[in-house]
Amino acid sequence: MAYASTQQTRGFGLFGQIASAFGSLSAAWTRSRVYVRTYNELNALTTRELADLGISRSMITRLAYEAAYGRDV
Repeated sequence: MAYASTQQTRGFGLFGQIASAFGSLSAAWTRSRVYVRTYNELNALTTRELADLGISRSMITRLAYEAAYGRDV
């Protein structure tokens, strides 16, 4: 039988907090860019193209939010 173990290290003190803050900011920035990119790409489609995909213009914001954050508004 094989066993695998993982070890996760976290920085302590001020440097650990700063690293955690930068990690959170980076994740938030990435999600924000996914939202904007998805919104812009869907908004650039014609109404006909959206209809072919089964999407109405009123759904674009919700779909972009779900793509970025993985949950409904």
